[in-house]
Amino acid sequence: MTVHQVDHLIVGAGLAGVEAAVGIAEVAPGAQVTLLSAESEIPYDRPPLSKGLWTGAVPEPTHPELPLGATLLQGRRAVHLDPAGRRVTDDAGESWQYGRLLLATGGEPRRLADPAERVIHFRTLADYRRLRELTREDSRVIVIGGGFLGAELAAALTLTGRRVTLLMPEPGLGARVFPGDLSRHLATEFTGRGVEVRGGTTVTGVRPSGDGVVVEVAGGAAIAGELAVVAIGIEPSTGLASRAGLRVEDGIVVGRDLATSDARVYAAGDVARFPDAARGVMRRVEHEDHARHSGRQAGRNMAGAGEPYGHRPMFYGDLFDLGYEAVGDLDSRSRTVAAWRTPFREGVVFYIGDGVIRGILLWNTWNRVDRARDLLGAPAPPGSALPDLAGDGTP
Repeated sequence: MTVHQVDHLIVGAGLAGVEAAVGIAEVAPGAQVTLLSAESEIPYDRPPLSKGLWTGAVPEPTHPELPLGATLLQGRRAVHLDPAGRRVTDDAGESWQYGRLLLATGGEPRRLADPAERVIHFRTLADYRRLRELTREDSRVIVIGGGFLGAELAAALTLTGRRVTLLMPEPGLGARVFPGDLSRHLATEFTGRGVEVRGGTTVTGVRPSGDGVVVEVAGGAAIAGELAVVAIGIEPSTGLASRAGLRVEDGIVVGRDLATSDARVYAAGDVARFPDAARGVMRRVEHEDHARHSGRQAGRNMAGAGEPYGHRPMFYGDLFDLGYEAVGDLDSRSRTVAAWRTPFREGVVFYIGDGVIRGILLWNTWNRVDRARDLLGAPAPPGSALPDLAGDGTP
């Protein structure tokens, strides 16, 4: 068995892994950095897969740049981690002796039981390419899941001429995040755009039918299409860490420096469960901004910076001509206070918990993310009074 010696080993070459390599280079120029990527693709940005690649706003996949001197090995899946021996073994039978290790393993899409062949559990660039190849204008596509990804895919597919049926157990889109009235309005908006929205629908199975699929739902109904796309969330890829005895609780548990229960092993991105200094709780975040900043910070700390991770991640979405940015904890069960300049088309929604502002949704309202971050954790005003987000006396 070949054993390689490396200063810094990164398992996972998504955005968090690439940014970690950048962070290492900032603190320790010339350090040996090797990235193991389970995918055969060079690192790419994930958000355009459900946004700009469909509409042409992003004409081709975009790729974050690795720093000079970092080594990327594609199609290499890490299968064993020995923290005591500081060694990782990959599926090619090679071992990597590391000084510091980052686990940026991301997550795997939640899957339907026994799916048919023409079912895509959407997550990767390969999934995007397959969906594009197997459908054409006027194809009937069944999208399962009305959360962030499912809603974006339904909108993008509709804009490119596909006929979309959107299935979700909730009555509206983004029901776990958006206030009930906004969530229900989105369902109406999508219907008006040509999407067949079926809220309150639970999928019980998918079976092949000729050159397509049939999605079966509770109550006995069956919905036919040429292809089904599943977007029902991800599960953090914690197997490598768990088998190695690292602390895992809905993600790999890390401290403020992003180190795991083994001080030589770090975690960042979708898979990391980190302490949110603003809220005083542990949380896991599955958005690009967190992957970028936590990856960079983990890399810097691997190289000896010793800096706490205190970034407050934002996330964003595109739904036809509606767009949003948000910060903090958006939970539709929270008390919400909205200020609409135009109902459901432009405004701000504040999420209140324990008497403080826990999250802010900027709906078609731009250039206020930094100010919104500053308001997280601030005392919530009584009644329906709202903080000044624009700096001119308006929310």
